[in-house]
Amino acid sequence: MRHVVIKNPVINSPFSEPQRHFRFDEQGITNEIVEKRRRSEYFIPIPLARRQVREETPEIPGLINEWTEDRLQENQFINQVRERVKLWRRGGYVGITPTTRRLLDYWTARERDKKFFFCQIEAMETAIYITEVADKYGDAWIRNELRRANDMANPLLFRMAFKMATGTGKTVVMAMLIAWHTLNKIATPRDARFSDAFLIVTPGLTIRDRLRVLLPNDPMNYYVQRDILRSDGHRAGSTADFQ
Repeated sequence: MRHVVIKNPVINSPFSEPQRHFRFDEQGITNEIVEKRRRSEYFIPIPLARRQVREETPEIPGLINEWTEDRLQENQFINQVRERVKLWRRGGYVGITPTTRRLLDYWTARERDKKFFFCQIEAMETAIYITEVADKYGDAWIRNELRRANDMANPLLFRMAFKMATGTGKTVVMAMLIAWHTLNKIATPRDARFSDAFLIVTPGLTIRDRLRVLLPNDPMNYYVQRDILRSDGHRAGSTADFQ
């Protein structure tokens, strides 16, 4: 793998959809900028021939190749879902509940002081699209694919997960998910798509304590601190309703 130095790795705004990325080739990342969003891809480890294992890399003398080399594979499912959500976003968020509409309008308002990252909004848009919209607009294949993947891993527990990088605000998204579910459940208690009970599992006490910000009665809760809910008594987004 070649040794590449990228002096300025930040080439996109965190508040809008990425428009540029650094190109990968067979030897890894390059400093060449491609003027479009990177497709979702992952690396497949491919075993090297035994005679290659102890060869030094020509770019960095003394660095020994590993037993595997990386090959890029497109994540077609994620890319297809991303495109459907993008079309839905451009179409004005059709097919959602009035409560969800008010939340999305509040979260994406241009005049917000505490703006959310694009990845946070896109994560919420994806959850909302799959839950409220997809089946009604010819995209039942999304839930079917999720069921197929769940059946292969653990058919007794249906799961939908988001993969977000360190520093992108996963806890904020958790708070947004809880608010979206809770307020919709308050508005329509019989709607089985939503819940007002949540189980948060953490790997230890330290993480558990950090996630106290998800409790509405915590003085530093994210619903107020990150302006996830309105605090002016508006029914669809007031902390009074949420608590």
